[in-house]
Amino acid sequence: MLETLAVLALLLAVLGFAVARPRGLPEAVAAVPAAVAVVALGAVTPAAAWAEIRALLPVVAFLVAVLVLAHLCDAEGLFDATGAAMARAAGGSPQRLLVAVFVTASLVTAVLSLDATVVLLTPVVFATAAGAGVRPKPFVYACTHLANSASLWLPISNLTNLLALRASGLSFAQFAAVMALPWLVVIAVEYVVLRRFFAVDLALRAPRAARRAAPVSRRTVALVLATLAAFVLAAVLGLEPAWAAAGGAAVLAVRAMIRRRTGPAALVRAANLPFAVFVLALGVVVSAVVGGGLGDAVAAVLPHGTAFLPLLGTAALAAVLANLLNNLPAVLLLLPLVAPAGGAAAVLAVLVGVNVGPNLTYVGSLATLLWRRVLRGHDVEPGLGEFSRLGLVSVPGALVAGVAALSLALTVAGG
Repeated sequence: MLETLAVLALLLAVLGFAVARPRGLPEAVAAVPAAVAVVALGAVTPAAAWAEIRALLPVVAFLVAVLVLAHLCDAEGLFDATGAAMARAAGGSPQRLLVAVFVTASLVTAVLSLDATVVLLTPVVFATAAGAGVRPKPFVYACTHLANSASLWLPISNLTNLLALRASGLSFAQFAAVMALPWLVVIAVEYVVLRRFFAVDLALRAPRAARRAAPVSRRTVALVLATLAAFVLAAVLGLEPAWAAAGGAAVLAVRAMIRRRTGPAALVRAANLPFAVFVLALGVVVSAVVGGGLGDAVAAVLPHGTAFLPLLGTAALAAVLANLLNNLPAVLLLLPLVAPAGGAAAVLAVLVGVNVGPNLTYVGSLATLLWRRVLRGHDVEPGLGEFSRLGLVSVPGALVAGVAALSLALTVAGG
């Protein structure tokens, strides 16, 4: 019992450190000693810890490659050009700008991961709204909500998706086909909620003309599109998507350095290797928590079955755990429990919960914490009360609609 409490305390300490990040220290500063401690306590054997790290390595390698790829897209001006295109499409209308932001953020999240939306697209959206003379709040809130909920579609959209893909037994194409409808439905719910929630802000017409951006090289665009196509091809061939992401990032990196758009130091910073180490260490700590009794407690309340109501219960439990523990530990905890009994359906229900649920609280997702830091860099502090009220309105409806769409998609796909 004492060992279980000690391991749980270590997990909470790691998460608390990740939320606060005192003095800007990387999350790995707390996670690595915690991983060593759970091994020293005997909560997990060295062999089991190494097996957990090896299982996570391909997923983390892909995450690193995508972060570098997103940085290179930014360095080549793709995000700035996207901001200018959104402003032109809006034509001074905040409502049309919200539609443009929703489309852009949903696609960026899907193909370049939620980190690209939070770290790279959010500042562009903020600048686009401010430059057009409209209130930025509806648009930057759309970025953080869509970074989480619009990451449902592709395995490459979110680290949680990559973990779920491995547990589900589905191919890349099967995963994408089943999750396409939940992705669209959840985005639609988010749009309706944000449009009504920020109705006053969206009623003010922009007084300024749309800004222009420098043209983007067609060769750069072609290389990015080729890299994205390689993700799909690698999945079809049964290869790890990390190889495609790394190959595309390497080609773009050489080109960007030749053109002096970036440098080795910037590429290393973009890779965020300390965060990769944090994920691996966190996996070890969570495996100790699961083996220490929390897994049994969660398993006792897990719904069983693949009908709508059991799937909704699974998604709701996943959402609650995401807001208590953060979505990454929640998915690491739940997948080993639901996959053997519920198969792909239960795994994907967990995914709906851990991707949509974090919009309820700041601590639900690391992406949301990153979003807060981005806004603070623009001297904007999102209010906890407003964030929570928006989450209370959007999350329940998005969860129910997302699971209903998942249930329908599974039925069409034959279970």
